[in-house]
Amino acid sequence: MIISKADRLSRVSEYYFSKKLREVGELKSQGRPVLNIGIGSPDLPPSQATISSLQYEAEQSQNHAYQSYKGIPELRAAMAGWYQSTYNVSLNPEREVLPLIGSKEGITHISLAFLNAGDQVLIPELAYPAYQAVSEMVGAETVKFPMLPGSWHPDFDALEQMDLSKVKIMWVNYPNMPTGAPASRELFERLVEFGRKHCILICHDNPYSLILNDEKPLSILETEGAREVALELNSMSKSHNMAGWRIGWVNGAQDYIDAILKIKSNVDSGMFYPLQKAAATAFQNPKEWHEAQNRIYRERKQIVHAILKKMECTFDERQTGLFVWARVSEQIEEVENLIDHLLYEYNVFLSPGFIFGEKGKRYIRISLCSTKKDLETVLQRLQNFNLKEINKAA
Repeated sequence: MIISKADRLSRVSEYYFSKKLREVGELKSQGRPVLNIGIGSPDLPPSQATISSLQYEAEQSQNHAYQSYKGIPELRAAMAGWYQSTYNVSLNPEREVLPLIGSKEGITHISLAFLNAGDQVLIPELAYPAYQAVSEMVGAETVKFPMLPGSWHPDFDALEQMDLSKVKIMWVNYPNMPTGAPASRELFERLVEFGRKHCILICHDNPYSLILNDEKPLSILETEGAREVALELNSMSKSHNMAGWRIGWVNGAQDYIDAILKIKSNVDSGMFYPLQKAAATAFQNPKEWHEAQNRIYRERKQIVHAILKKMECTFDERQTGLFVWARVSEQIEEVENLIDHLLYEYNVFLSPGFIFGEKGKRYIRISLCSTKKDLETVLQRLQNFNLKEINKAA
């Protein structure tokens, strides 16, 4: 390397899964039958209508040019229509909807659009690691805020005792990842009130509301006054089984959207036209399609519960979303010992809770994105599992 690396790299660590999956890959290359039940990458396909649309549009010779930074009108209209039918939220597709190359891109664009070096960002003490990583990459200071165990909602009493004078953005996501805690109207009302009181932009990440959710899906934008103080990210990765397609979007008031677009237009040149047309088709999936996906996830969830009980973990059976969050037995001294023991002795990889924050150090997370057969294999492998083996091995 003939030049020095940027200073920001010293503030950012390689994503845990990036490192650990290399380790898993090395074991597989040695012939080890490792089953990965830790990653939230849907294994089920999109609807057939979605795939057929992509195939048709990709065969049209005129559909391979650069596209608008804002996305095609049909896609924005489909996103707005889906919000109306799913959340009862009315959006102007021209001014209040911006397609993204995945909502992870949106985290970066929002941060670049609104944060200066030295600004502060509120991040849940258990959170998707990208919120912190991106904030620090743009030179902002991250401040962890406490969550209430059980509900895993923000501890607003504790927040009101904090110095919030330099805070510009607060990241939240419900249904919550990693804990599976559901959203509520009362929660969103408090968040909007909090944002207005302290002049803080509430950024709500909402990709899980259609998965294993027995209640009506909720959006923070349903809340009165939300557009003044809130943005909402959403994604087709989980809800429509389109993770590799990289299609997300952000909704909010025009002033916010225009600021984000100014960043986005300098970073990418728009999404492949056939992907956009196929995504618009996916938003027309009937209710029965989503119900069928949830039946599959419910079956898998029951096996995951059996796996966790075998390991003497405790968990809330009312969790929503694509993961099950569980507390490990107090007999285990270090969760990382459990993760490595499962990987090297049982050829099973799952996620440690500490990657989501210090408060997760006594927790693990299992994904529902593994086949029923693979989960049953994991359960069978653990038939002779004994907690005492772990501390002894460590």
